[in-house]
Amino acid sequence: MNGIKIRGTGRALPAQVLTNEDLSRRVDTSDEWIAGRTGIRERRIAGTESHSGLCAAAARTALDRAGLTPDQVGVCLVATMTADTLIPSAACMVQRALGLPYDTVCLDINAACTGFLYALHTAECLLAAAPRRFGLVIGCDLFSRVIDWTDRSTCILFGDGAGAAAVEHRAEWPSIGAVLGCAGNDTYLRCPGPGQPDTYLTMEGQKVFKFALEAVPWCIDRVLERHGITAEDVDFFVFHQANARIIDLAAKKYHIPPEKYRTNIRRYGNTSAASIPILLSELAEEGKLPAGTRMLLVGFGGGLTWGGALVGTC
Repeated sequence: MNGIKIRGTGRALPAQVLTNEDLSRRVDTSDEWIAGRTGIRERRIAGTESHSGLCAAAARTALDRAGLTPDQVGVCLVATMTADTLIPSAACMVQRALGLPYDTVCLDINAACTGFLYALHTAECLLAAAPRRFGLVIGCDLFSRVIDWTDRSTCILFGDGAGAAAVEHRAEWPSIGAVLGCAGNDTYLRCPGPGQPDTYLTMEGQKVFKFALEAVPWCIDRVLERHGITAEDVDFFVFHQANARIIDLAAKKYHIPPEKYRTNIRRYGNTSAASIPILLSELAEEGKLPAGTRMLLVGFGGGLTWGGALVGTC
């Protein structure tokens, strides 16, 4: 036992919209080419918005919708690889912006696009020993900071944004049973760190696509097995929004009806660690995630990393 459930969600997105037509004036591409291969039509790009500002805005909304106040938070985690600063962490800046208690555990987690799932699992573990039973789990990335806007293989894929979940821990609740993994690989998807001569993200798209086609069903199978359920027992599937084709293939494989999954990649592109919580926020606003909903979350990303979990709402 000892588990968490999602109590409230929020999101924050930059105001600037960058369409496929806009990109076609920068690089040799087209709306038809991008949409046909990825499902993306547009994405948000940060202008005046800061990473910490988007994190704090999404977190405030999540707390408000959960009916919580900052003084009730015991853990604050931010899944990201593009924070404003290496030190202080994005989570520390959220602590200051929201006025979280000084003994709140605050740290950043970098598992690329799988980061939100890694952070959910970490929050579940930390809240079991925290002084307060509520936590904030935030996913935020501003990939526009690390994209080479002359590289049509990467600049078409990513967008900026933040999503957050306010979670509650109780000893009598079952664990989310997270399935997480990593296979160290610094060639398929790479973004150099400080001091390196080239700071842009690079990716071998076809190899990452093939990896995702294997990782997604593997995660789904392991989560179902761990919880002793079938796909039919899941109320909603929430996939990392990297490529519409990957999601559609998974839905077909597991016979997931259209009312049990959703994509928003058309509007936002791949927002990395933010993609799952942004989608959760949209679904909650639409009344799709009432209390008692069981969601199977699946993600994959650079590292290479992957993860899945069965998460409920309260």
